[in-house]
Amino acid sequence: MYFNLPTSLNYISVIVARQKLLSVVLSALLILFAAAPTKANLIPKITYLNSSADLKKFDDVIKGKVTDDKGEKMVGVIVKVKNTNVSTATDANGAFSITIPTGTTNPTLVLSYVGYVVQELPVNGRTTINAQLKSSVNDLDEIVIVGYNTVKKSDLTGSVVSVGAEEIRSRPVTNALQAIQGKAAGVDITSNERPGQLGSILIRGVRSLTASNSPLYVVDAIPLQAGGIEAINPNDIESIDILKDASATAIYGSRGANGVVLITTKKGKAGRLTMDYVGTATIEKLSDRADMMNSGQYIEFRRDAYRRTAYLNSINGTNTAPIYAYPIVATQAADREIFKQDPNMITNLDKGWVNGVFDGSLVPTTDWGDLVTRTGVTQDHVLSVSGGTDKIKAYSSFGYLNQEGTQLGQDFERYSGKLSVEINPVKWFKMGANLSATYGLQNYGFQAASASGASSIYFAARGMLPLAIPFDANGNRINLPGGDINIQNPVLEADYNINLRKSLRTLGSVYAEINILKDLKYRVNFGPDFSNFYNGRYQDAKSVNRDAGVPGSINNYAQLNQSSRFAYTLDHLLYYDKTIGKHNFGVTLLQSSSSFRDESSSLTGSKISLPNSLWYGLNTANITGLDGFNTDLRRSTLVSYMARANYSFNSKYLLTASARWDGASQLAAGNKWDFFPSAAIAWRLDQEDFLKNIKWIDQLKLRLGVGSTGNSSVDIGSTLGLLQPLTYTFGSSAQTGYVSSDASLASPIPLPNKLLGWEKTLQYNLGLDFDLIKGRVSGSLDVYKSKTTDLILLKKIASVNGYTTSYDNVGSTKNKGLDLTINTVNVKAKDFTWESTLNFSMSKDEIVKLDNGDMVNDRFFIGQRNGVAYDFVKEGIWQNTPEDLAEIAKYKLNGVVFSPGNVKVRDLNGDYKIDANNDRQVLGHYNPSWTGGLTNTFGYKGFDLSIFIIARYNFLIQTGAEALQGRFAQRVVDYWTPTNPTNSYPAPNYASASGDQYISALNYQDASFIKIRNISLGYNFTSNIAKKLTLSRLRVYAQAINPGLIYSNVSWIDPDLGGSTFNRGFVFGINASF
Repeated sequence: MYFNLPTSLNYISVIVARQKLLSVVLSALLILFAAAPTKANLIPKITYLNSSADLKKFDDVIKGKVTDDKGEKMVGVIVKVKNTNVSTATDANGAFSITIPTGTTNPTLVLSYVGYVVQELPVNGRTTINAQLKSSVNDLDEIVIVGYNTVKKSDLTGSVVSVGAEEIRSRPVTNALQAIQGKAAGVDITSNERPGQLGSILIRGVRSLTASNSPLYVVDAIPLQAGGIEAINPNDIESIDILKDASATAIYGSRGANGVVLITTKKGKAGRLTMDYVGTATIEKLSDRADMMNSGQYIEFRRDAYRRTAYLNSINGTNTAPIYAYPIVATQAADREIFKQDPNMITNLDKGWVNGVFDGSLVPTTDWGDLVTRTGVTQDHVLSVSGGTDKIKAYSSFGYLNQEGTQLGQDFERYSGKLSVEINPVKWFKMGANLSATYGLQNYGFQAASASGASSIYFAARGMLPLAIPFDANGNRINLPGGDINIQNPVLEADYNINLRKSLRTLGSVYAEINILKDLKYRVNFGPDFSNFYNGRYQDAKSVNRDAGVPGSINNYAQLNQSSRFAYTLDHLLYYDKTIGKHNFGVTLLQSSSSFRDESSSLTGSKISLPNSLWYGLNTANITGLDGFNTDLRRSTLVSYMARANYSFNSKYLLTASARWDGASQLAAGNKWDFFPSAAIAWRLDQEDFLKNIKWIDQLKLRLGVGSTGNSSVDIGSTLGLLQPLTYTFGSSAQTGYVSSDASLASPIPLPNKLLGWEKTLQYNLGLDFDLIKGRVSGSLDVYKSKTTDLILLKKIASVNGYTTSYDNVGSTKNKGLDLTINTVNVKAKDFTWESTLNFSMSKDEIVKLDNGDMVNDRFFIGQRNGVAYDFVKEGIWQNTPEDLAEIAKYKLNGVVFSPGNVKVRDLNGDYKIDANNDRQVLGHYNPSWTGGLTNTFGYKGFDLSIFIIARYNFLIQTGAEALQGRFAQRVVDYWTPTNPTNSYPAPNYASASGDQYISALNYQDASFIKIRNISLGYNFTSNIAKKLTLSRLRVYAQAINPGLIYSNVSWIDPDLGGSTFNRGFVFGINASF
């Protein structure tokens, strides 16, 4: 030890070589201070060597950068000095700066970020510390939302599948359902390409016969009641967690039978304020797989239709007068006769006759579809801002979507906004709010007034005759091209048919949380849900839905429907979590109240004197009286209590049990409450000694669960009954009274049933979660079986009661299936990666019990699946051969007349009679036996290539039956003629408007398919390039939409959509972070 005392005595520098001499040093310092002059400013400075570092005064600033395991900078990483309140977050460049508090001993930095492994880094005297965080995405430690709480995936006991923000953004979509199609095992989603419309979703098949099979949607812990998730901008979603088995969904009680979709929206993160922009531009064209007859083909088709009567007379020895006896050898005169209704068609027809020889290729074919379609362009822009501190965090976004449909008159415009704020003023309290608002404007487009008419303007146009023309020489629309009263020109219907649908939706979630004790906290959630829907529809007198342009007609039509829905949910929650040694306990208690109110009104009117006023003209100034009007009010409330307990021992054995009680206002007194229990256990096999030494097993967990859930399928008022007006004579005048039922009506109201209750589903689930070979292979396998009882069906009762029918809990179904998810890292090199994700699901439902046996008219059969095709079985086409003629003669003896060219159906009971009671059978089902999705992602340096494939197998679709009258436009089919004895389609017959009597047997096709949904190519710019552009992150990409089908049994439809048309195009996008 030595002392260095400068002559100025401004400071004393003491260097201590050994800590054990500390007491000697301090004694010496006291002596020096005592001997120093009174005006001296003595500042002792002690510097320790070797192990004396414990007493250094730390006021250093530590700087550094944080990157992920790919070397990309990380924004918003929390950097904290261990055992202190000092913390910061990395900025847009991944950099941080933090000051070590004075007196901190052995300072250590703790780095944390959601989805990454927490790191602790000792300072050890350094002033610059760079760190790289490892992702925990492939571990079972990621956080999963399970309803009213979150758990680590490793502690999960139920069947839950999650889709994260990156997966959602990997495929630019306009709604959340599109984002999860093919991404989640056990979840079957169909598409809908009309702008502003959603597809449908089924989770683990169907259970109910008459009630909804749609799942419950929960957004930020609030169950939705006023509508679905169409109001949620997909870019505002942080994660989607889907609860599939009853042990997970039972906490939602009477609303959980069909599965639960939990959506967590984005929230602010601590760190520097960041701004993100997501923009896409989509260009699409409508494609049609159905090949329609051109003019030459159609002329020959109509000739054959006219020839049919003469052929039947010759083969059957009859003398039926034909509508027109078209000769076997075509002539121009005969052609002019069968197309004489329209001079324009004759003009085109004559172009095919040259020197007495017909050449169909010379007849012009009008491209009717081109007249009502366009190139669809969609713009989608989302700008979001996020940031905060450890005290307050905020996120906000604004989105604009403009989707121009590929069919005229169809488009959708959406404005969306979101605001999320969370405040943590003190350690024991936090509160926050989420608010999402969406305003949508949808031009729905043309739709035929009759249920059997065209569903869109394109299909209406496709029904026009190919050699007819839409406009005359003066450019005026020809209202009846072809001269047929039933073939009306849909061109310009985008102007004559206007259907504007406006929707305003706001979703809110306000919460506060108090830590009462160390292990006990209280939380309150309040979630308002408001929806206003406006549907205005106008049909001009020129519309094909009205008088189709009859001169002088004012027979227009207007309709205005409005509905306003308001719902709220108020939850009170208590959480208790305690750890005692190797034992972990958790209890969640819930009291919930929710209310729903729906007010609606409807006005309809016709012959409006001021047509340009649309539906705004439904007033006495424009019409003498309304055709119809209606108002309605529906209200319901639900009160619930729920308790859930979690237990784990040594993070190896896990138990979850819950119980929920629901009381609903729409149920009758004395029957309002119901009970929904569940339990699940899990065993982490990888923690057992007999597996710990197996290096290729990282995580392995076995799960078993059982639970009871309900389907809230009892309609409001169905247990209370209604009053109906009844007119009667009182004295000399007619009076109106009210009765509970009028059994003389064509459709009397059902008898109210006070014992009516929820449909209930009891489900068992066995699952296995695995993570193998250091994360190279991971996934889950689940098998399940369920039984749904107390199905609500309308049963017949004796009319002596004053009613003829009543709803009752009288049926049951069962279901079983399998869900499989496999994630693999196939190749992981320095610059190249190849990853795959496979989702596969099998499901089979069965009707177990019905009231009084099979319900044939509803297509419900005990022992069969829900949703089956029941009809005659097609065996082919009757031929003009000795064998077939002999069989036809046997049928004729029993009064059943067949001729060559007719549809041949199977005589199931062999009695040479074909009747509906004995010769129809179940042909198949409309829900697929299995579904799947496969995503392959390739990465090379900054480039990534993704190919997404979906599949549905073994299900039917209703298509294929053709009337073949020869009067209307026709898809190209291989139909029967004496010179073309095919077994595909029967002979055309102009005398038969409905077609062959057994044509329905041709209307069921195997719709199994494998389809490439999209192919995406993207590039992530390096941080250096992005920085030069004043950005922290930049990605650009291009994507091909619906490039094609890999496999399909049906050549004329897109089985994914259920029709012949689909949109194909390209998306160009950019993701930028500032």
